[in-house]
Amino acid sequence: MDGTPGERDERTDGAAAPTSGAGAWQGPSAEPAGRHTRAVVADRSDRNVWGDLYARSAALRELARELNEHHDDATGLLSDVFLAAYQAAPRLRERAEMAPSRLARHRIVTSLVASPEFAELRRETVGDPYAAAMAVLARATELRRMLERSPGGGERAARAPRARRGDGGEAASVDGAAPMGGAHQQAADGADMADDKGDGADEHGAVPPPATPAPARQPARGAAPQAPATTDAAPGHRAATRNAAAKHAAATRHEAALTRTWGFDAAELERLPWDQRARLAERLRTGRLAQWAELIGRFRRMAGGERARKVENTAGELIGVTLGDDLSRVIPSELAHLGLPALRAVFAARYAAGELMLYDHQGEQNTGRGAIVACVDTSHSMYAAGPGGVTREAWAKACALALLDQARHARRDFVGILFSAADKLQVFRFPAGRPAGIAEALDFAETFLGGGTSYQSPLTAAGELLEEEFNDAARTRGDIVLITDDECGVTEEWMRGWNDAKRLLGFRVFGVAIGAPRAAETGSVLESLCDNLRTVEDLTDVRTAADLFRVI
Repeated sequence: MDGTPGERDERTDGAAAPTSGAGAWQGPSAEPAGRHTRAVVADRSDRNVWGDLYARSAALRELARELNEHHDDATGLLSDVFLAAYQAAPRLRERAEMAPSRLARHRIVTSLVASPEFAELRRETVGDPYAAAMAVLARATELRRMLERSPGGGERAARAPRARRGDGGEAASVDGAAPMGGAHQQAADGADMADDKGDGADEHGAVPPPATPAPARQPARGAAPQAPATTDAAPGHRAATRNAAAKHAAATRHEAALTRTWGFDAAELERLPWDQRARLAERLRTGRLAQWAELIGRFRRMAGGERARKVENTAGELIGVTLGDDLSRVIPSELAHLGLPALRAVFAARYAAGELMLYDHQGEQNTGRGAIVACVDTSHSMYAAGPGGVTREAWAKACALALLDQARHARRDFVGILFSAADKLQVFRFPAGRPAGIAEALDFAETFLGGGTSYQSPLTAAGELLEEEFNDAARTRGDIVLITDDECGVTEEWMRGWNDAKRLLGFRVFGVAIGAPRAAETGSVLESLCDNLRTVEDLTDVRTAADLFRVI
């Protein structure tokens, strides 16, 4: 089958390559039999990874096109650099195993792999196709410089425009090397994805000796001798290379940390098209909440810890020991009395008197089974910053994203409702039956509506969603979390309908008043709307909302 440029070991059996309308091209017939064209040993799986990535990455193809205009075998070089960055233990072929036309590639790859900065970079790229491809792009300047310093590299670059203007529209050969563009590039560099058995190559990419040796290709007049390439740069260049590699490694680590912070699944990221993942990385670095990634991460870790502490099917948080007659909560030392005949009567007497020692709990029973709905205020006042420079919006969005994790863990639907004024409302739905989309989660986190504040619109929408869930799946006992920094009124008629919906659907309402103690006062509208209300004043403290993740 057709392949991706730079992938398949070219034949070294002297067979002529196919011709096309762009001009006849004789294959690498002068290569000694059994020599290799790939510098890095790779199996079919690794070559497929490169081929797929190359096909999906416009940036890689553009770099290959640019380098191929001035240098032979540039696309193949990119594939070897990628494999050296991607493989866990890359193995380079011996120089004697390489086809003469690919010795420059071998020298460049050997020089790169031996450099300390490349070894540092590999800590972030091994096993990650995207990171390895980004490493190739990050080394573009260095690769360009190495190609120019390779034997005849600068001369070929200078003569490339004349070669492309050869008589009869054919691309002229430079230094006796086959031209590497268009259909010729596809034939020479791009066939590595085909079945090795189909083209006579063994599993290492070498081709058995042909029955009849092919005539040697004559070098062009004035061709440069094959001398070892000088790839060592000047001290300034070496420093620039080290700095570039260190910068790219730091950027790769930062991007990986951001994806972990946001909770994106690694497998889902690998399935993203190249360009989409590159845009995602840029969005994570520069988006609206990029500076609050650390806060989001702390919220998610705190929520995970609270889930681990949760005791299912109890009345809430364990706080100590009390007295009573509830046999389901008797402590082990009391139960031990039943094992001693002499103390069984004492146990019975204490049980009758309600004086058995029991585990004591406080809080609400974890009864939520319906959807979790986070109503997040995005009015103008939410843009205000609190202690530590954290905005109210950032705290609210971080809490909502942690609630999304909570819903995923409990296999419950999640709905994010962003609201401000009565006519400004945006709903984001994350059904439990499918993974939370990365783009949707970012859209939810970065959307800011502005304007005033209205409780009725978001709570009405939340109640309708829970009613829809009840009608479709007969699920009740959903949870609504209202996060706001303001206090506003509701009509009596709306309040009556709201209370009726609560009784019918059995949902709970948790309120979070951010930096607004007045909204949490006794008798406030927010206090009358919520079954459970807390005030958050220190926006750097994520544990203020810890109890939410034990009872929801």
